[in-house]
Formats: sequence, C-alpha cells, structure tokens
Amino acid sequence: MKDILLTTINAKWIHPSLALRLLKANLGDLEDRCEIIEFALRQPLYEKIQPVLYARPRILGVSVSIWNHLAAMELLCELEKAWAGERPAIVLGGPEVSHLPPAAEIFRYADYVIRGEGENAFRTLCETIFNGGHERRGTAARFINAENVDIGGIKNGYHLYTDEDVTKKLIYVESSRGCPFNCEFCLSSVKNGVNKNKADGKTREFPLDPFLAEMDELVQRKVKTFKFLDRTFNINIKRAISIMEFFLEKIEQGNEIVVHFEMVPSLFPPALRETLSRFPHGTLRLEIGVQTLNPEVSARISRAGYQNQHGLQEKELDAIRFLRKETSAIVHADLIAGLPGENIASFGSGFDRLLSCFATPKTDNMEIQVGILKLLPGTPIFRHNSAFGMCYDSLPPYEVKETSAISANDLFRIKNFARFWEIIVNRKLTDFDAGKFTFEKFLALSDSLYSHFNKNWGIDKNELINAVKNFII
Repeated sequence: MKDILLTTINAKWIHPSLALRLLKANLGDLEDRCEIIEFALRQPLYEKIQPVLYARPRILGVSVSIWNHLAAMELLCELEKAWAGERPAIVLGGPEVSHLPPAAEIFRYADYVIRGEGENAFRTLCETIFNGGHERRGTAARFINAENVDIGGIKNGYHLYTDEDVTKKLIYVESSRGCPFNCEFCLSSVKNGVNKNKADGKTREFPLDPFLAEMDELVQRKVKTFKFLDRTFNINIKRAISIMEFFLEKIEQGNEIVVHFEMVPSLFPPALRETLSRFPHGTLRLEIGVQTLNPEVSARISRAGYQNQHGLQEKELDAIRFLRKETSAIVHADLIAGLPGENIASFGSGFDRLLSCFATPKTDNMEIQVGILKLLPGTPIFRHNSAFGMCYDSLPPYEVKETSAISANDLFRIKNFARFWEIIVNRKLTDFDAGKFTFEKFLALSDSLYSHFNKNWGIDKNELINAVKNFII
C-alpha cells in the first residue's frame, strides 16, 4: 500500500498519462510513497472503484480533462459513498478543473484543486498534508494557484512508463510547453490558472541535449510510437529539425519507430520540408491545425497572422499539398464547425479546399477530422456569444449547439458527417475514393446513412459497406 495514489481515466487504454508520471517523478523524497493506477473511459465503473478502495491512500490525486470530467465525477461520487473508515485527502488537477468556476459540481468531492502546472505544487501540498496541515474539508474545496514551472528544473517522468506501456501503448513526450498564438477556442489563449487574462505568447523549451538523451533511453527500451504533446512543434525550425534528425538516425539504424508531431501549417520553410521528405513510409504522422479557411472568421477568433489573411491561407494549403505529394507522412488535418459567424456553406467551402489538397491522385495518406467548437472553460471565445447567438451545451465537452449563422439541425448534420467520414474515409473502411466527393455530396450520403441506420455508432462493418455502395449507385 502507498500513501499517495495518482489516477485518471484515459480516453483509451493505449493512452497512458504523462501528467501523472510527471507528478510522481517530482515528489522528491515522497516518490517511493506514490503509485499510479490508470483507467480507461469505457471500463466498467466497478473496475475503477475497487482498486482505489483497496489502495487505501492518504492522498488521492485525480487528473481531470474535458473527455473524462463526467466519468471522474461519477467515480468520485461513488467513492464518497464507499469510503470505509478514514477518507483520503482528495486533490484534483488538470486542464479542465484549472479553469472551471468555483461552484462547479465536481469540486464538491475535492479537498484541494491545483490550478495550473502541478509538478511543484502537488509535492508541496503532499508535504503539508503529511506534516499535519490537512483539515477535513467543509463545503468547499481549497484552490491552489500554481505558477508555471521551470521546465529545465523538473524531472522527466519517462522512466515511469512500464514495460507494458513501452511495448503496447503510445508513449507521450514533450519537448516544449506553451504556444505563441492566441486562438480564442484553445486553452493556449489562457495563460494559466493564476492569470486568466490573455496568454503571454511564450513557448518554453526543455533543454535539447538532455531531452534527446531521454529519447535515446526510450528508443533503447524499444518504444515504437512517440507522440509529441508540443502544440506547435515547428515553431522553432532549427530545434524541430534537430529532433527529427535524431529520429531519422534511429530509424536508419533499424529501429521500428513512428513519430507524431503537431505542426503549424503556415511554417514550412525549405529546410523543414527537406527533412520531412526523408522519413520512410509508415514512420511519420503529422497533425495540422487548419481549423477554418474563412479569413473573416479566422481574424475574428484571433488566429495568428491573419492581417494578411488570404496569403497565409494559401501558405497553409501549400504545406498540405507538399506533405501529400512529397512526403510519406500520414497527415491528419483538423477543421472546426460552429465558429462564430461561419455558416454551413462557408464551412463546406473550406472543407472542399482542404480536400482538394489531398485528393491527387487519391486519398491514401489523408485524414480530415471535423470537430465541433467547444467552449472550454476560461477561453475567450465566449466574448462572441451575444453577437453571434452562440449556444453551448452546459455539460462537458461543452459543444456548440447552434449559432446565428448555423442552425442546430445543420450542426447535427455536420456531426453526423464527421462520424461517417471518420469510419468510412479516415479508417479506410473500404476502397471508397473520397477524392470524387465534395462536402455537399458526402453530407447527402451521411444524411442517407443516418436515415437508413438511425444511428452512426455500432453499425456492422459489412452492412455499412453495402449501404455505402448502394447509396453511391
């Protein structure tokens, strides 16, 4: 039994939490008194309750994000009923609870809430509790506003990935934190839990040589998939190339490696392109945040660089075309529906422009993910609510339900479109050639499929393939 238990509910079993490992690694003398137990979102509730009760920790730390908020609250509620004897001090942290209002229901189950980066704040709180500084909570949690840490001075948590993690899961790493941009729908537009004003526009980088040494240790442990958490991996071109050259060398040495980076589509100078073109097939995945190709909407939500709107958009599309034609990368491009002032016609036009960059000669390394705008707590996108009739769901993930520019019905149709695009095109359900479609044509197809099945989840694969073929004919 350990005195400190760190837990979270991951989106899937293959997604281990780097955040928990960072908290444990930076507990100092308390690290040996801490254990990590992780759960998956679809795991039955009783399978989550019993390990926590059995562990009998003195401190229970729970990491909360928008995708596990309701599941975490359900777990905490059931634990509250089930504690036998002394109840642990409960500490919440993570990107979701860092920005929720104090009256949020989930705080009813917490003694402490750490807002912001927790590596130092959590250790200090644990030391205080063990030294007798914890009093049983009353009706409200106590909030701890944590300043951003000096990332050059914290310990990495990579050694806490287990052998099972290494061989069977995605391994999350980070070479930097922060983002220089202020897109209003993103948490990067919020500085941290202490100062909720405009973000400071800074990116903090882990010292490069120690970071590469840590990556080398993971390669030696036979990690196969490295997924970088950096929001703007290519913001520092020289540094990005150094990291990619490291992985290229490891791949050339015979290591079976896949690396996944999130890149800014407007920053693809020749040197970066040359490096990207050298990754062999099956070793590189890129996430490209296009979000919208409507320049007026882009400027409205503070997308970076849109003073020269049309020129920047063409640079973004040119980068997509380059990646499609000149590299072997699997490219995952994001678009957001429901942004203030953007109607279904504008969204569809942007989708078609993006699709045209992929669809030559076919879409074999293309993934377009259509997302619905979310009102993440603390983000300044809310300032458009009145002017653009923005109506959001009050429950996580806080998706927009309708706007003055797009009806609730059309947003539902786009959500349905997104689901069928994901399972038919992105997951390569069949030899379906998306390049022959437009947004309007696929929207009609997805409407027909939903009408036929009355759902877009849990459909038999062969039945879906036959239905697609019949509707196309």
